[in-house]
Amino acid sequence: MNRIDAVFARRGAQGEGRAFVAYLTAGDPDAEASLKVMQTVSECGVDILEVGIPFSDPIADGPVIQAAFGRALAAGMTVDGVFELVRKLRAKSEMALVLFTYFNPVLQYGVERFAKGAKAAGADGVLILDLPVEASSAERSIFKSHGLHWVVLVAPTTPPERARRLAEGAGGFVYYVSREGVTGERANLAEGLREKVRELKSFSPMPVCVGFGVSNRDHVREICSVADGVVVGSAIVRQVEKANASGSDPATAVKDFLVPLVHEAHNQGIVR
Repeated sequence: MNRIDAVFARRGAQGEGRAFVAYLTAGDPDAEASLKVMQTVSECGVDILEVGIPFSDPIADGPVIQAAFGRALAAGMTVDGVFELVRKLRAKSEMALVLFTYFNPVLQYGVERFAKGAKAAGADGVLILDLPVEASSAERSIFKSHGLHWVVLVAPTTPPERARRLAEGAGGFVYYVSREGVTGERANLAEGLREKVRELKSFSPMPVCVGFGVSNRDHVREICSVADGVVVGSAIVRQVEKANASGSDPATAVKDFLVPLVHEAHNQGIVR
């Protein structure tokens, strides 16, 4: 069984709370520190880690992740470097791993070659932010042939029929973007979240995880009352940024931030 499927079988079907999905930029602030942080999030109980591949033109990301991409690229991170980090992490962890990327690095590397490399390294899925469903049938088939799930994004502005198409073509889970705009922390979650998630789940049995703007326990609790999982990204990356700037240990900072949030997710159930 794909590790992503195993997460939702355990968290959902067996009633062990909601899934916690974390995001980290690979190679931030450098390869060694990045691997240590990734190993730490696994030890914190994170179910799925989205491993961000640094890219020079991250149009969907806010300033925190843009800065993380800059640090990682300046430190020399490449697609091959990301695969090496995933291999090292996989040797010590069974946490599910999703490669989170823009299409350009995949295209430049070669789609088939990328899929083979991702699978060989130990990845379980891929999320390509900027590849529309209408243009992705060949790529979906390639990744699926290598046993990798095709995770999709659905936005608040996505029309219902398009959301249905996206959900039907998804693998692993559907990532529902809770609000318009780029990634980044927010004080409050968007209105109508419960209704949007219910609509998505009426289209497909695929698990739905909610992210964008999630930064505290109250957000996690609210999302986990309706969705199958919660995604936290920029708020974690900010811990890396702050620790690196102050000369302290990013892994320790991330652990201190994450543990209560993961605990919150794992102790929640969906309120129908």
